[in-house]
Amino acid sequence: MALTNPRKVSLAPMLDWTDRHFRYLLRLVSKNMWLYSEMVTTGAILHGNNLERFLGYDPQEQPLSLQLGGSDPLALAQCCQIAEKYGYNEVNLNVGCPSDRVQSGAFGACLMARPELVAECIAAMVDSVDIPVSIKTRIGIDHEDHYEQLQELVEVVRQTGCRYFTIHARKAWLDGLSPKQNRDVPPLRYDFVYQLKKDFPELHITINGGIKTLADMQLHLEHVDGVMIGREAYHNTYLMADVDRLFYGSELIKPTRKEIIRKYAEYVEQEMIKGVPLIHLTRHVLGLMHSCNGAKHFRRVLSENAWKKENGAELIIRAAEEVDCD
Repeated sequence: MALTNPRKVSLAPMLDWTDRHFRYLLRLVSKNMWLYSEMVTTGAILHGNNLERFLGYDPQEQPLSLQLGGSDPLALAQCCQIAEKYGYNEVNLNVGCPSDRVQSGAFGACLMARPELVAECIAAMVDSVDIPVSIKTRIGIDHEDHYEQLQELVEVVRQTGCRYFTIHARKAWLDGLSPKQNRDVPPLRYDFVYQLKKDFPELHITINGGIKTLADMQLHLEHVDGVMIGREAYHNTYLMADVDRLFYGSELIKPTRKEIIRKYAEYVEQEMIKGVPLIHLTRHVLGLMHSCNGAKHFRRVLSENAWKKENGAELIIRAAEEVDCD
């Protein structure tokens, strides 16, 4: 039976964090959360020599969106077609990242200053594939952070046929703040996102930014259609184990942390056979034991030993043995 709102809770796309290994781990924690890839630039897909590196995933990760970074409509359309062939469930355009890299490429949050170009990009993407196309944006940039400007952007994009909007409820400062500071310094304006849902009731509006608890999620879902969780899902991964029951009506017994560890260790073993270094796999599991007695020891064992060539997947199980948790 299909879920009526599969995007009710989603994982934020985060560079260097939401790679295929972390997404596989999170899928062991929640069967229903909608997952997003890291942002991948159109240039990496169209001109790179290793598509599998950027687009590869395990089928168990689905439902899964590919987030694209770019500002050329034709290139974005071509990448959408490639993503569709790869089996992605959705393609998302990044209109929110404020890093120097995206500014030099004139995409990401820079696009908020050019709503007509955003609409042109989204229109090309929508017309190129049969899967949904979505957009993730900030509420504004620099001094251009009035609600009416955000409303205008949503209106022109809505006219392309796009129905899925994720709004990071902070503006971005393109000059003067680092990407890290842009995640914390600009104040959260949840009221902007709530108002968008009132003004565009036919659109699926997801809210992002500063959401750290299940109670936060429940509160926001009284006003919008979906919540997107970022760093908290990475640093406190087991929090997501209650998502299926609370937000998707699942009657399955949630897995324990050690059950997740055992299943992830099986995945690690298979990935190491393919040549993936252990340390690339263990780094994602460090947040799984958050708040447990022995969590610090767990993290230390993995951090100090994952780089040693003699260790394998059993290291994760061994590190978890002394943790006192469910």
